[in-house]
Amino acid sequence: MSNFAFGTYRISDSNLQHIEALKEAIRSGVKIIDTSSNYMNGGAERAIAIALSEFDRDVQEEIEIISKYGYIQGTLLQEYLQNPSTIPNSQEIVKYSQECYHSISSSFMHEELTLSLQRLERDVLECYLIHNPEYYLLDAINRGISKDERLDVIYERLQEAFVGLEEEIMSGRINSYGISSNSFSLPESSEEFLPYEDLLILAQNAATIVGNKKHSFTTIELPINILERDGLKCATWAKKNRLRVLANRPLNAKHNNKMYRLADYEESRDYYHHFNELLEICDNEELRTLYNLIEQLDVSMHKFDWIGNYDIFLYTQIVPHIRKTLEKLDMENSQEIINFLDMYLTEYKKMVAYECSKKTRAEFEDFFNGCFISMQECAVKFLMQAQDVDVIIVGMRKPSYVHQILSLRE
Repeated sequence: MSNFAFGTYRISDSNLQHIEALKEAIRSGVKIIDTSSNYMNGGAERAIAIALSEFDRDVQEEIEIISKYGYIQGTLLQEYLQNPSTIPNSQEIVKYSQECYHSISSSFMHEELTLSLQRLERDVLECYLIHNPEYYLLDAINRGISKDERLDVIYERLQEAFVGLEEEIMSGRINSYGISSNSFSLPESSEEFLPYEDLLILAQNAATIVGNKKHSFTTIELPINILERDGLKCATWAKKNRLRVLANRPLNAKHNNKMYRLADYEESRDYYHHFNELLEICDNEELRTLYNLIEQLDVSMHKFDWIGNYDIFLYTQIVPHIRKTLEKLDMENSQEIINFLDMYLTEYKKMVAYECSKKTRAEFEDFFNGCFISMQECAVKFLMQAQDVDVIIVGMRKPSYVHQILSLRE
């Protein structure tokens, strides 16, 4: 049966509830915490340090922290754009989007590891992963580079990265390393698939170059869930080669290029109270545009396929619209409206999640056939029963989430 790890993708050191959830997980027996240098611009690693500081040294030493490097985002990206020399080997940097660049070079890794250790307040990291090295493949595909050529280049880059990681093994700053890749979960026919059969040969070559007797490549991480099962083939290969398999995204599944949340949500009991209350407050000429927005939201709550799409819509469309309306009001009135809007949008999100979960369960009825408990319980138990999965990484941003997930072990 698989163990659970605490996933920190959206964990921030500025959120006390996140830190309390981390502490509750540790108290409840979670021994692995998965993080990355780019999560919340380093805030996730700082949050881990804060949470662990509450425990005795014996408890701290029982916790394995797995971190990753590769992403150039947030303040790091701003610094790079202002002065490219801040990141060595800039010729190997890949531009994924305006907000995200990427590099797996060993020189970049050495610097990122130093920063991660500082944020985590540790001298040694138990396991350090290269984070989505396939970003080079995506870039090469877009530039029209042939498959053979792009695979040759990514193997060269991985070999160089492994040499750097083996150097860190020798220096004692990490105990093991591996790769976290979304491409491992794709069909082998996919252009974005990262072949993994030769990775251990590259790792042993790197160990030999550095002077280590054997390589320290021990771990792979990839998305596996009840909908995305192609990664199980990679997991089987990994176990045959005595590697540890970490499954991420157990509840956020990608299917036919669309995202789904594999969880049931209850309908909000207070939504219509806040909806009618807000309409009444906005029923005047000054707030007519806000009144119309609330009405439009009410009839649109069933149109979202995934709660993540709503979050994007909220911050790109709804919030700017609200801000523009409130700019016309005086401070006292705008604050009152903000309070009502906050209560309404909290319940609205619950309704969106409820509508999404109904559609997801109906659309994937075959996957959840015979599932008479919640979708999240069925999804997690599917992974718990997968013989080649060692660890399930779950985001648990509230203490109540920790209890819900860990209760499945019983």
